[in-house]
Amino acid sequence: MRSVVIAGAYMTQFGKFLERNVRSLSTEAALGAVQDAGVEAKDIELVSFGNAASGVLTGQEMIRAQIALAGSGIEGVPMLNVENACASASSAFHIAWLSIAAEQCDVALAIGSEKMTHEDKKRAFVALARAVDVEELVAEHGEQVLTEGAGSLFMDIYANEAKSYMERSGATQRDFAMAASKSHFHGSLNPKSQYRQDRSVEEVLESRPIAGPLTLLMCSPIGDGSAALVLCSEDYAKQKGMPFVRILATSIQSGVRDGEGDVVVRAARKAFDDAGVGPKDVDVVELHDAASPAEFSILDDIGVAEAFGGPVQMVSDGETRLGGKLPVNTSGGLVSKGHPIGATGCAQLVELTEQLRSRGGGRQVEGARIGLAENAGGDLGNGPAAAVVTILGSA
Repeated sequence: MRSVVIAGAYMTQFGKFLERNVRSLSTEAALGAVQDAGVEAKDIELVSFGNAASGVLTGQEMIRAQIALAGSGIEGVPMLNVENACASASSAFHIAWLSIAAEQCDVALAIGSEKMTHEDKKRAFVALARAVDVEELVAEHGEQVLTEGAGSLFMDIYANEAKSYMERSGATQRDFAMAASKSHFHGSLNPKSQYRQDRSVEEVLESRPIAGPLTLLMCSPIGDGSAALVLCSEDYAKQKGMPFVRILATSIQSGVRDGEGDVVVRAARKAFDDAGVGPKDVDVVELHDAASPAEFSILDDIGVAEAFGGPVQMVSDGETRLGGKLPVNTSGGLVSKGHPIGATGCAQLVELTEQLRSRGGGRQVEGARIGLAENAGGDLGNGPAAAVVTILGSA
C-alpha cells in the first residue's frame, strides 16, 4: 500500500445559514481545499462525498455529490456518495485514502457537507431520528415519528450514557461542564466556529436543562457547513513540492447490535496498530463530543486517558486544555465549532491538518507532531453504529 498524505484542507464557516444550500457550501469547501493544495480542479481524479441527511432535509438522494459539485469545475470524475450517519465524512475520507493507497488514483478529494437548518425546525430532528433502528422507533413512538421526529432523541441517548458513566466513574455534572467550558474556550479562538463565546463552568451549568445532566451548552447545535481535504500519494506530493501531512492510519469499524458496544475501542486499536504508534505518542485529539460527557468515555476508549489517571482527573487537571499535555478539541469540538453531521469527520481532520502544519493561530498546540481524530455515527442501543479513528503525522 502506498503512503498517502493530505496536501490541502479547508472548511467553511459553521453556523445556521438559511440562505445557503449544500451546493454553495460544498463548492466553497472543495475549491478552498484545492487552492490550499496548490493544484487545480482538473487534477482531482476521484471525489468521495460524505452527507448524512440531505435525503430527509432537502429530498436529494442518490446523486448528492454530482449535484453538490455541479458547476464547480470538479466534474466528470468518479464520485462516490457516502452515507454513514455522523461518521459519513470520515468514512468518505477513508475511501479516498484507500483509493490512493491501492494505486487507483494519485489525487482525490474527500468532502463532507450538511445543510441542517430548515424553515421547518423539526425537519432536522426527523433526519436525526433515522440514525437508529427505525422499525423499533416506529414501534415505540408510532408512524408520526417519521414526519414529526422524536424530539431530542440523541440528547436523550447521550443523557442516559452520561448517567451510566457517572455511576461507574464517579464523574459529576461539574466535570462535564468543565469539559464543555474548555471546548467553548477553544471555539472562541476558531474563526470558523458556530459559537465563538468563551463560557465559564458556571455558565455551562446554569444554561437551560436539556436532558438528565445535560445543559444546553453541553450539547452540539444544529448547523450547516462543509469541510474538504485533498489527498494524494506521498510521491506525488514530493514531485510537486507540496507541503503535506501524512496519513498514518485510518480505521473504520461497525458496531455489533448484541455485542460489547466497543466499536470505538476496536477502531482505535486498529488505527494504533496500523500507524505503529501508541496513545502516549499523540499530541492533539479531535473527538466526537456531540454532548460533552462523551468526551470522557471516548478518552477512555481511545486509550489516551490512562497515563493521566483517567478522564475525570485529566479534565480536572486541565490537561485537555490548550497548554495542557494533551489538548482535546482545539477546534471547539462539536459543542462549539458546530456539528453539521455529514461534515464533522472531515472538519476534525482539517483541524488536525492545521495543527500539524503549525497553522492553528491562537489555538496552536506547540510542537504537535501526531494528531488523532475519532468520529462516530448512529446508535445501535449499546453504542455507535459506526466509528472511524484516523491518525495523522507531521511531515
